[in-house]
Amino acid sequence: MIDFYYWPTPNGWKVSILLEELSVDYNTIMVNIGKGDQLKPEFLKISPNNRMPAIVDHDVEGDPVAIFESGAIMIYLAEKFDQFMPTDPLGRKEVNEWLFWQVGNQGPMMGQHSHFFNYAPEEERHGYGRTRYETESMRCLSVLDKRLEGRDWLVGDAYSIADMICFPWALIAKAMQLPLDDFPNLTRWRQAVKERPAVQRGVSLGKESRRQKPPSDKERKILFGQKG
Repeated sequence: MIDFYYWPTPNGWKVSILLEELSVDYNTIMVNIGKGDQLKPEFLKISPNNRMPAIVDHDVEGDPVAIFESGAIMIYLAEKFDQFMPTDPLGRKEVNEWLFWQVGNQGPMMGQHSHFFNYAPEEERHGYGRTRYETESMRCLSVLDKRLEGRDWLVGDAYSIADMICFPWALIAKAMQLPLDDFPNLTRWRQAVKERPAVQRGVSLGKESRRQKPPSDKERKILFGQKG
């Protein structure tokens, strides 16, 4: 059994989608990031950077294996179950490139844009910071669109963890007022991924816990690791 430490956000969806695509048994443990569950000592033993998602794999020889960081989790699961990762060296190289691109570019840039768009105090929502991350978010979406020209999937001719890890932030782009009108290849790919039943289940996981209003000042400080 796999324990899955999760909260319904784009970063959490990366791994929930993969777990659903793999059709493996897992136990979801909700990590309420608005209430500071990610800062509890028992969670920090699993994810020292106080971020979800994280997993603990009990189906191993010896002690359970804990993995944090979405990219590392997805590589671990793809290799463990021998799915959604190319078997040839070049294909594996390309999947790893797009995983590292996502966690180093698309994720941080669009995550920061989300912060300014959804959570920043009103007086800070329309300054240099939001403009910077909005511009970088659109650049990342453009990178995906160019990569998908003439391609069904990001790597080779098969759906892989590269597609799964890049999808969640593309899914909510329009909701964050990042238009996709100029990205026809990305739009086509986004719809194809969105229609997969496992993707729909992964994105729906824990949706009843999704916040319906912006966090309070106190919750915002917890959410973004501030003191006070």
